[in-house]
Amino acid sequence: MGWFANGAHRASKLVTSARALILAGAVLSLGTFAAVPTVAAASPIKVVIVVGPNGDSGVASNIASAQNLAAQARGYGATVIEIYSPNATWAKVEAAAQGANVLIDMGHGNGWPSPYAPYQENTKDGLGLNATANHGNSNVKYYGANYIRKYIHLAANSVVILRGLCYSAGNSEPGNPIPSLTAGKQRVDNFAAGFLKAGAKDVFAEPYGDVGYILTYLFTGKDSAKNIFLYGNRGGWAQPSVGTKLISYGSTRTKGDTILANRDSTGHFRRSVAGKLTSVVTFMH
Repeated sequence: MGWFANGAHRASKLVTSARALILAGAVLSLGTFAAVPTVAAASPIKVVIVVGPNGDSGVASNIASAQNLAAQARGYGATVIEIYSPNATWAKVEAAAQGANVLIDMGHGNGWPSPYAPYQENTKDGLGLNATANHGNSNVKYYGANYIRKYIHLAANSVVILRGLCYSAGNSEPGNPIPSLTAGKQRVDNFAAGFLKAGAKDVFAEPYGDVGYILTYLFTGKDSAKNIFLYGNRGGWAQPSVGTKLISYGSTRTKGDTILANRDSTGHFRRSVAGKLTSVVTFMH
């Protein structure tokens, strides 16, 4: 339900991460070897990028963006798993997402409140994936927040990035009415809840813009999700501008968490972040 053309990917400087395993040495003394303590290598950060079914043109565009993000993450030393439609099935995504430090999803979003009653979380507020493998780029099956909570276990302090999904940031589907303030706020809260329960520290939702800036901040700086949201995307909605309104409120679904969202002058919800927004989140070694 909804895909939006990806913004131009802004290239980021690749930061080389030196991760060497120092082998144990030995010193000959009185006929025995005294082992020098080993120093373990830092574990690579695991990034999983999923492109779900969204029609042939939508998938092609999203894959191009995903490949840019994958190259960016690998440049920071991350281990990257890419899962693309028509083979983005639940079985593959579930297996790959276990222990992920960053999960990026691009494709359809099915959230609530929406025109598609009744509300339940078997299909809503999760991932839109291929119903079966190798059957085209339009065979969508939604795996809602119930699946995310029950079957996916992300790494501690992980980050989820939702790119292009309707409802994820409070936004509507193209052509549908602008949501009320209350409905938009509920959409953000509901969509983030399953991922936060699965272990994510923060959930960013960017229906319209590039998300490379989030990776840049995560891998090259030490900052809070709040500051990444407010100041990271300097060419986008984060910057104060006429008609752009910042909304801040406490989560109802995830007690103790906070949500930030941007609305434009017409009332459309443009982007959001939910989670423990003031805590530092970084994967820089």
